[in-house]
Amino acid sequence: MRLNEVTFNDSKPVDGYGPGFFRIGGEVYHGAVLTGPEGTGLWGGYTDSEPLLALAGKVDVLFVGTGAEIAHLPRELRSTLDEAGIGVEVMNSPAACRTYNVLLSEGRRVAMALVPV
Repeated sequence: MRLNEVTFNDSKPVDGYGPGFFRIGGEVYHGAVLTGPEGTGLWGGYTDSEPLLALAGKVDVLFVGTGAEIAHLPRELRSTLDEAGIGVEVMNSPAACRTYNVLLSEGRRVAMALVPV
């Protein structure tokens, strides 16, 4: 079997998560988080659309992790992201973390907004 070293460019992978926190690129963040090519930081949740809109043209897909269970995005947020041309995939936060890491390791242009489990 051939093994290849994974390079993540400027974006950082998710190292772990637990009740109320995420560990991304070796740093722990408590609460909702946004990560992608612009770096990682706390996110204000579904009412905080500005940092998500700033990703327009910079990512091919935005993964939104809705916590422990999958849930629908608020209609207004979904419409705003659609109008900005941002592709959105909604899933529970653990699945979003796994999917983000896989696509990031492939060099894809991805970002992720997470609500804690």
